[in-house]
Amino acid sequence: MLNIDINSHKPLREIVYEELKKLILTGKISPGTRMMEVEMAEELGVSRTPVREAIRKLEREGLVNIEPRKGAYAASMTKRDMVDILEVRQTMEGLAAQFAAERMTKEQIEDLQKVSEDFNNAVKAGDMGEMIRQDTLFHHLIVEGTGNKLLKEMVEQLQELVLRFRYLYYDDFRRAEKMPDEHKEILDGIIKKDGIKARDAADYHIDGLKQIVISEDMAGK
Repeated sequence: MLNIDINSHKPLREIVYEELKKLILTGKISPGTRMMEVEMAEELGVSRTPVREAIRKLEREGLVNIEPRKGAYAASMTKRDMVDILEVRQTMEGLAAQFAAERMTKEQIEDLQKVSEDFNNAVKAGDMGEMIRQDTLFHHLIVEGTGNKLLKEMVEQLQELVLRFRYLYYDDFRRAEKMPDEHKEILDGIIKKDGIKARDAADYHIDGLKQIVISEDMAGK
């Protein structure tokens, strides 16, 4: 399960931290999984010390919960957590879409169109991993297209939680079926330089995801 780059010039504790973080964010270490120091150290071929340090750092970031006399567990993501993430996304990405419509260059729009096509192809193929990658890139390019440094920094702080949400959310293909059309509406607003249309489309897109989370039984997630 664990795979570290032994040729990296980073400190070992940082390598272990990055690997464990990636596994949590992508759902390969699922919410509620116990983080066993001894087992992880053996799989990584390292001592327990860098594993322990990584777990402590992940706890500070809210990705791991440490319970006295019980151990460390990958933090759960509840329905309330998902709604909180989407509420923030709805505001920030709506603003980003508006700015992008007003500011993106022709070349940036062409890149966004290509990513939109790649996402649509991934949906048709039912390729969840590629859908997540292209969806992440689609929204990333929009934020980049704003040219607003502060907004980009704020969105980047949210991206890790958004990534974890995506991997948990995309476990059911039905939830992705409407996304190509919703992306198209955002893209149309950007192409037409219509900031209000782009913002409204982005708002509708994220609100739709939020309403699904609110209304559906997330199976205890």
